[in-house]
Amino acid sequence: MRQGIWDEIRNIFRQRNNLSILIFLNLAAFVVVLTVNLGFFFAGKTFDVSSWLGVSSNFSVLAHRPWTVLTYMFVHSSFLHILFNLLVLYWFGKMFLEYLSQRQLFGVYLLGGLAGALVFIVAYNIIPVFAVVKDVAFAIGASASIMAIVFAIAMLVPNLPVRLAFIGQMKLKYLAMIIVAIDLLSIPFGNAGGHFAHLGGALMGAIFAICYSKGTDITIFLSRFFTWVGNLFKSEPKPKTNSSNRAETDAEYNKRKAREQREIDKILDKVKESGYSSLTKEEKEKLFSNSNKR
Repeated sequence: MRQGIWDEIRNIFRQRNNLSILIFLNLAAFVVVLTVNLGFFFAGKTFDVSSWLGVSSNFSVLAHRPWTVLTYMFVHSSFLHILFNLLVLYWFGKMFLEYLSQRQLFGVYLLGGLAGALVFIVAYNIIPVFAVVKDVAFAIGASASIMAIVFAIAMLVPNLPVRLAFIGQMKLKYLAMIIVAIDLLSIPFGNAGGHFAHLGGALMGAIFAICYSKGTDITIFLSRFFTWVGNLFKSEPKPKTNSSNRAETDAEYNKRKAREQREIDKILDKVKESGYSSLTKEEKEKLFSNSNKR
């Protein structure tokens, strides 16, 4: 019996991987914003907390709310807004993880969101038609981050077939091109800031894929940054020991880590060439274990 979508979603949450974390963060932010807005409503105030978490194109506002370049990518305006975004995130996130790691999914999501915010801010400040609204415009939503994930996988596996309701099967690269065309053509008809953010996210996804194809993973610095931050709150680590209970030297530790990384790189190359299903059980376990460590 084929597994239903809700069963799959429950399984994702049980796994506690980065895809489930991203979905949970979006849902949690949505509930918090609704709850706070409800409180303001009962208090007789009209303040919308989304405007405080959304990224503004006004440099003065942005200078006082720098956190919004991160928070905006987890905030949504309505139930349909978050429902559509999370369904697309779920679908393409699963596709992404067939070829790339949990760490890279999180990294591409964040970089895509940052790129979307940057393109939105720049576009509204240099294109004359937006001069009258740039001081009050702000953007919210995970769309830019999701576009980065979509375009990263579309660039890496362009001929991957996808099946769409009412349309049928098409190659992923064509779907990506259609999405970009729709965003470009829709700019004059409303939500221009959102469309610019989408294009920024798509551009970042393409940049990630191009760099990754050439052997450079631009998301690695995020892992190193979070590791550095985590280490600030940890006590001094105990010396690493080998099987003889002798502390490893720096040279031995570095050699072991380099060997482990070569093994992971070979597995990822195999996934890229033949797909995730071609891996042996041992290779899948190594890949899963490595992604959880990052």
